Amino acid sequence: MEHVILVVDDDKNNLMLAQKIFGKKYRIAAATSGMAVFKYLEKKIPDLVLLDINMPGMDGFEVMERLQGDETYKQIPVIFLTADNDSETETRCFRAGAHDFVRKPFVADVALSRINRILELEDYHKRLEVMVAEQAAEIERNSQRISSMQEQVIIGMANLIELRDDSTGMHVKNTKKYVGMIADKMKEEHLYADILTESYIKNMCKAAPLHDIGKIRISDLILQKPGRLTEEEFNDMKKHTVYGSDIIYEIMGGLEDDEYIKIAADIARYHHERWDGTGYPEGLSGQDIPLCARIMAFADVFDALYAERCYKKPVRPVSKVLGIIEEGSGTQFDPEITSVFLRLKEDLKRETGEGQEV
Repeated sequence: MEHVILVVDDDKNNLMLAQKIFGKKYRIAAATSGMAVFKYLEKKIPDLVLLDINMPGMDGFEVMERLQGDETYKQIPVIFLTADNDSETETRCFRAGAHDFVRKPFVADVALSRINRILELEDYHKRLEVMVAEQAAEIERNSQRISSMQEQVIIGMANLIELRDDSTGMHVKNTKKYVGMIADKMKEEHLYADILTESYIKNMCKAAPLHDIGKIRISDLILQKPGRLTEEEFNDMKKHTVYGSDIIYEIMGGLEDDEYIKIAADIARYHHERWDGTGYPEGLSGQDIPLCARIMAFADVFDALYAERCYKKPVRPVSKVLGIIEEGSGTQFDPEITSVFLRLKEDLKRETGEGQEV
């Protein structure tokens, strides 16, 4: 595509000379004043501006200042035209942001050489920008593919662990969904705004399926025992929280974002802690329990109660489950998040496919 050069000079003879010298190779547009420059720029952005310094009204430096102050125009390369022969003017040209300067009257070969060099550099920069943008887009596409694959692997691992516990595998999907609903509602109500960023919520939802990954180190004799666990067996079962946190750091550390690893490990380790400090594995209480784990506790318990399993009947309808959770407010559950969860009643009914209660 032919380059367009805007020549700005109040002397029409100079404009005619510019057309004669540069017009053989480039398309030449002309402006006789600073104001005319900006009227032209409203319609078209040239590839280069040849800008006279000494003009009545708005001189070249004032035009340059306005160009540099506008994000749309500041990238246009400018060569100053000057009849001045002192070094101070040259220095001022470059300080103003000019790419070069050409003395008047024009020496055709010198002027063309400088214009060619600058336009070639601009073309190279544009090609480079396109290449960088294309490579960045490809990296982003690959990153998304890898992220999607990682998430599928995570969900697959979590499902395998759930199947060992005689689950249908829906617990993984359901708890992830409920965690997102709670977090979005809290964000909407401006709770924990300093923590619940978009990144934090995304990582928390992605990490939710791994909350019971530590069960992979628990014996099938315990996981699949039909009756009540003995105290010793229950103590072994509790260890799945610590195992889960350790596994996440061992297997995924260094492969995933640090925030995601921390959230996933905290969810795995602390989702059985209780607000009153009687949970496990560390007996944390109140806000010492990481926020992600407190949110996970609601999703885990709600689905455990509402879902049907081969070894238990479901608690139905949604309002009955919410009643049980409300009773645990301040003991098992964070009271503030409990209030938020209760306000999700209609959303939970819709997500579970539950009709109008009779």
